[in-house]
Amino acid sequence: MSEAPVFGEAAAGWEVVRDVFHDNFRKTDDDPGDLGASLCVIADGSTVVDMWGGWADRACTRPWRTDTLVNSYSVGKAVVSAVALTAVSRGLIDLDTPARTYWPELRSTATVREVMSHQAGLPALRATVSDEVVLDWHAMCAALASTEPWWEPGTAHGYHANTFGFLVGEPVRRAAAAGRFGDLLREWVADPIDADVWFGVRDVDLARCSEIDLRKGPFDPVAPDSRASARHFETDHQRMLHHAYFNPSTLSGMRVVETRRWRQAEVPSTNGHFTASGVAAVYASLLDPRGPVDQAVLTEATSMQVEGVDLVLGKVSRFGLGFQLHQDERPIGVTPASFGHFGFGGSLGFADPAAGIAVGYLINRPGDRWQIPRTRRLLAALKEAVGA
Repeated sequence: MSEAPVFGEAAAGWEVVRDVFHDNFRKTDDDPGDLGASLCVIADGSTVVDMWGGWADRACTRPWRTDTLVNSYSVGKAVVSAVALTAVSRGLIDLDTPARTYWPELRSTATVREVMSHQAGLPALRATVSDEVVLDWHAMCAALASTEPWWEPGTAHGYHANTFGFLVGEPVRRAAAAGRFGDLLREWVADPIDADVWFGVRDVDLARCSEIDLRKGPFDPVAPDSRASARHFETDHQRMLHHAYFNPSTLSGMRVVETRRWRQAEVPSTNGHFTASGVAAVYASLLDPRGPVDQAVLTEATSMQVEGVDLVLGKVSRFGLGFQLHQDERPIGVTPASFGHFGFGGSLGFADPAAGIAVGYLINRPGDRWQIPRTRRLLAALKEAVGA
């Protein structure tokens, strides 16, 4: 393999972040290093780090470019929330109104606030559905609407890993009378700041998409299909956990993440295709009083809504309205004021109002879950750079 080419620049005072970005391409004893990656840091409204490098394909023949798009997994949940909070700011959606007021077919009684804080009780479908369903927004929403919640909404929380985007997006889409949720992302959030973030990649942009190096990861694209119908579950909870990731089997993007249909579908919890500069720009717009989200709404959205043992993750989690919040054992940013969202395998987007920064770090070689060594090193460097 050729040495990973790295491009871009960092402003004076941010050299430590630049150096860690370079170092993250090196293999270590506990991590294979980045294949391709991009990093953008906006401080007090100015871009201070904009770097990219490595390869956009597993064969290492296509260099990562400044406009390379990559499937960013759960980084997209916060982008979904930015759209929903814009709807709240515009008076189209009320947080404490049942989501089914806007989406009458929805069986869950959860309020919009409960949906956005993973309390809706719908982390998974109950009925087994085909792989095609996840690629069809209306079919997936219909399946979710008819699903009996796994717990009484509002009484507990569990990470809605693959259903969050549909559950938040459909009430917003209906309230705004929009054809596609992705259209609202572009119109309300992305286009005004020229942010390169997409739910549903356009034909013209498909060539910019990176491959994903999952060959050694838990979501191996050549792994045998895991069908719920062929499994026996001792408890309803076990069934819920399996269905949350594998019903349908392509729900998390397994085996389809590089297909045209996946890239052009809208699966906002999982298949947002972004650039790091696009993610950082969205977070910077949230911190901007002139941005799409009213600052009082943002304050509420970034305050703790739920905290405790997560029924899906099986460990303590802490959420605002669609945003992961700081935990000492799993910091989301530089200071406890930070809010954002990790993506599967280490990608990360966040804003830290106390530090005055907005950050996007996107990779195409996922590691083990969220806090991989590459991400931890980057967060440490950012903390050093801002003097936190």
